Amino acid sequence: MTDFALEITGIGKTFSEGRGAKRVLGDVSFHVKEGEFVSIIGPSGSGKSTLFHLIGGLERPTSGEIRMDGRLVTGERGRIAYMPQSASLLPWLTVRANIVMALTIAGLDRHEAESQTSEWLARVGLAGEADAYPDTLSGGMQQRVSFLRALLSPQRLMCLDEPFGALDALTRLHMQTWLLSLWEADRRSVLFVTHSIEEALLLSDRILVLSPSPACVAREIEVPFARPRSESLWTDPLFNELKLEIYDMLKPTDGRSPLTGKR
Repeated sequence: MTDFALEITGIGKTFSEGRGAKRVLGDVSFHVKEGEFVSIIGPSGSGKSTLFHLIGGLERPTSGEIRMDGRLVTGERGRIAYMPQSASLLPWLTVRANIVMALTIAGLDRHEAESQTSEWLARVGLAGEADAYPDTLSGGMQQRVSFLRALLSPQRLMCLDEPFGALDALTRLHMQTWLLSLWEADRRSVLFVTHSIEEALLLSDRILVLSPSPACVAREIEVPFARPRSESLWTDPLFNELKLEIYDMLKPTDGRSPLTGKR
């Protein structure tokens, strides 16, 4: 039995554009160990979301292979628990029904899905919102429901694609702390895409820094801070030293933001 929840080997992806072609991913190789929290950070347009589409089986790579638990799964769907940038809750279903439906689609018995949903909504302080509809919830609460839906899915690898990017700064900080507390208790394998260097340092065991497109892994950083962690880590001199080091790695020469691509 392998110690790797995910192995990415030599992944490349080229999209056809009319008579031309655009190479988005060059030669990407990395792994995620069982129970490890790995973040991916890179310039805007470096192929981070494309990489998730490949892992989730929504696209097939042009080259390379994807393995989970040692098994070749390239192009297979239904192998990951996925949380997108927006909550993506069905507006005509209640909070409870949104989670139960996702779990039954993932293969759980309906009775078990309902039982787990009720238990976890209570554990994360959302029992009072179980029968509410998504449009009555704040952005942060919607993201909690979306994360809970991914957390309860039977797949052991969670892929989180900038889940807090659209939240205001204070809500984002609260969500990071909340995510850390849940992950510490569950220790699922997590692959996390973010534009925030601070977020990556706060949450991760390792950080993979992607190069500009066509992307490869330019640097792998072991995050040296002990767990459990909190936002007080932001005052640690080493935290800020690593933050500046990553920022310098991503900094372009044309005056654009290294993460958004804007001037």
